Amino acid sequence: MRTTDKLRLLLIEDDEVVGEALTDRFDLEGFDCVWKRTGREAMLLLQHRRFDIVISDIRLPDMTGEALYTKLLNEPGPLPRYVFITGYGEIEQAVRLLKLGAADYIAKPFDIEVLLAKIGDLTLATTPAGHQALLGISHAMRSLQAMLEKLGDFGSNVLITGESGVGKEVVAGMLHHQQEIAGARPFVAVNCGALSESLLEAELFGHEKGAFTGAASLHKGVFERAHGGTLFLDEIGDMPLPMQVRLLRVIQDRRVTRVGGETQMPVDLRVVCATRKDLKVMVESGGFREDLYYRINVVHLRVPPLRERKEDILWLARRFLDEQSAQRSGAPRSLSTRAERVLLDYPWPGNVRELKHAIERACLFSPDGILQPEALFEEMPAMTQSADETLTDHLRTYEREHIIRVLVSHNWHLTRAAAILGISRKNLWERMKRLDIQESAEK
Repeated sequence: MRTTDKLRLLLIEDDEVVGEALTDRFDLEGFDCVWKRTGREAMLLLQHRRFDIVISDIRLPDMTGEALYTKLLNEPGPLPRYVFITGYGEIEQAVRLLKLGAADYIAKPFDIEVLLAKIGDLTLATTPAGHQALLGISHAMRSLQAMLEKLGDFGSNVLITGESGVGKEVVAGMLHHQQEIAGARPFVAVNCGALSESLLEAELFGHEKGAFTGAASLHKGVFERAHGGTLFLDEIGDMPLPMQVRLLRVIQDRRVTRVGGETQMPVDLRVVCATRKDLKVMVESGGFREDLYYRINVVHLRVPPLRERKEDILWLARRFLDEQSAQRSGAPRSLSTRAERVLLDYPWPGNVRELKHAIERACLFSPDGILQPEALFEEMPAMTQSADETLTDHLRTYEREHIIRVLVSHNWHLTRAAAILGISRKNLWERMKRLDIQESAEK
């Protein structure tokens, strides 16, 4: 994704004055805005063009905004984030639309600055149409996404750190796709901890025919295969010290010699390394070369574990549910409230990989469309609660957890969360202040 891309807006509004005023302001704000006056026109356009956000009046000349939205829900492919413009008597209808999945609503008469603020909030969890999806909705993952976009076509070596299962290879792949014409450039990955030293040498640098017993033909190594693109060396901390010496030379000289060969071949590529280990500690103990560490650690990206970014848990779970629905026939699956609570409370030592496997297991073995927590785990995790707290403290804890759960499940959109909770936005804000709930809150 390029930071210069414009956010694509579709405005559905039959009022000429309102439509023209909003379109002019959106143009001034730098948005790519298309204005349609009827539901049918909008429906036809959405079937052929992708948008990031749709802003729709509920009252349209040929159909209601709700009828249009319901039809779009049954269409294949992702649906843009939806904001409805409502009259006073349509608030209840707008709340119903929120429960169907709409992002937000704004009541007439409204201040254009309020609408722009809502659009700004939505862009935090929206990428321009046709581009790579976000890594998550948490502040940590949005910051990581922004860093990847800034790196763009810069060819600096990158070190990605994080626990097993956090998605380091996904981050590396997304970094690769920030390059112009990335589709024409190779992305080659190898796990340094999965191969013996001799096999790793041949895989990294290649070998000539007859270089050793079993080398029946010439084999190009990953450095050659990744020429012009990105080489991802996963679990670099598991690489034996003798191999680290040769790897350092290739990264420094940008030339590779196959095993059993004499010719040095130039390679032009970005090297991205990843590890679950603390390489600084390994350098101090002599388990990793200091010169190699500084050579690969030009830019450091840390992928935090799920327990540090609980906002992403339900967001990821729903994406995995969508993937399962696309792979299997039958009605779409959803999570029960109990299942959502268990997902948010569980520490996820296996991180995103473990979460994905839990969702897949639940979809395989659950006969119901609404997944219960028992289907997610082979053995239900223990739910610990203190017996030494007052009723007031217990109720306060439960209230805080439930509000956080609703906020997280709706990407921290206060208006939508308040509607689900059955309270006003102001009341929700006051409760968040009293219960010390912030977007980075963790239970």
